[in-house]
Amino acid sequence: MKNRTKLWLLMLISAIISILLFIPLSLVIGNIGNQGYDLNSLNTISQEILDTIEEHRAFHAADITPILDDAHRNHPDIRFEWIAADGSTIYDTFGEKKNYDFQQLADRMLYMPQNLWGVDEPITLTFSISQEDQPYYLLMGLSSDAMKEGQIYFYMRTFKVMSIFMLPLIVAFLIPYLLSLWFLSSMNRRINKLNNAIGRLNLQSEITVLEDTKKDEISQLTAHYNAMARRIQNQAEQIKQFDNRRKLLLSNLSHDLRTPLTMILGYAETIRAGLYKDEKELQASAKVLLQRSRYMDKLLDQLLDITQQYDDNLEFYVAMDNLSEILRKIAADYLMFVEGQNFTVEVNIPDKDIEARIDSSLIERALRNLLDNAIRYGSEGHYLEIGLSEKDDAIFMTVIDKGRGIPLQDQEHVFERFYRVDSNRKGEGLGIGLSIVKEIIAVHGGSITLTSVPYEKTMFEIQLPNHQREQ
Repeated sequence: MKNRTKLWLLMLISAIISILLFIPLSLVIGNIGNQGYDLNSLNTISQEILDTIEEHRAFHAADITPILDDAHRNHPDIRFEWIAADGSTIYDTFGEKKNYDFQQLADRMLYMPQNLWGVDEPITLTFSISQEDQPYYLLMGLSSDAMKEGQIYFYMRTFKVMSIFMLPLIVAFLIPYLLSLWFLSSMNRRINKLNNAIGRLNLQSEITVLEDTKKDEISQLTAHYNAMARRIQNQAEQIKQFDNRRKLLLSNLSHDLRTPLTMILGYAETIRAGLYKDEKELQASAKVLLQRSRYMDKLLDQLLDITQQYDDNLEFYVAMDNLSEILRKIAADYLMFVEGQNFTVEVNIPDKDIEARIDSSLIERALRNLLDNAIRYGSEGHYLEIGLSEKDDAIFMTVIDKGRGIPLQDQEHVFERFYRVDSNRKGEGLGIGLSIVKEIIAVHGGSITLTSVPYEKTMFEIQLPNHQREQ
């Protein structure tokens, strides 16, 4: 069932329930909180007395006295008087004997029935009955305090007049419902617009931005939708870029594997066929085979890293370890690696050992990635520096080279997965190393920054929290 249909049904049921509750509640509350006499009840009492008088033919004092006394006991606020045609009092429940003239009776009846709704004016109602063409009068007197306070005074002679009086009441009842219907219909239109926009939202199409200037919950929901739609659009763009990089990765990977594999096959065939000249050439061929095989092994390790990143499967085991010893061991390995390549290597590790709570295998892996990059891309500077220091509550590790550096426009992207500074260069990795480094440092609660001036200084600086110092 649509909301509009539900709304109409709700309005109809509400109107019916309102009417059904209004009538009995008005009667009940009126009986409880509006005690006293009204004109109808006084007419009923008088009619009952007159019927009793006529039934018993009780027109004289001896006959009328018990009837009026009984009525007065039931209604002590009312004074009952039985008056003859000449104005003499036959019986008065207050015990008074009067001979009324016309002026006195007229004064008591003056401004009736308006005095029924007065404040302090006494009220007198007159009723008549005849016996053998001789009239008798029943006077009922009471104070205005004995009357109901909630009476309404008007007369309607025809149903047409009643409909005219009822029209404002109907309008008064309908206006709140009509305003509610307008308000809820407006809300329904806004919700439908939001619903339609969400239904059209997908990764391929342009987003629909909704305008809603009101300051209510639907407006807040619309603002959340706009923000969500923009996030989805940005994520769709990132997915598109990521897919393009994935395709580029596969292309680079096929090239990066084919080139060393071709060399391996060539040199392996040369060795198998015995086409080398001497032992020196055999050793040279074996060295090339080893280098190319290690290079392919490294590519496969990077592919494994990519898989682990997709699965969020980076295993992390921390323990107190000696960072100084780790960096000395790494520095010794790379000193041997660059030996004979005209490299200046500086190792700045303080004599006092620095310890930290780390995963030593991950930290070593991050540093080796940085050093491999420094040698591969910074070899033109023929300089390599490894540094370790601590200051306040932080530990700093640096890898510096003086090669071609990284352009400013690429520096903010180098830590992104599959990003390579020069995508046209083949055989230079998959663009995954620095993203792995950043992830390793992040799980240690640290950070990594890059500063680069071509052929002057390119520095990667790792900052880790010094938990030992904090303790």
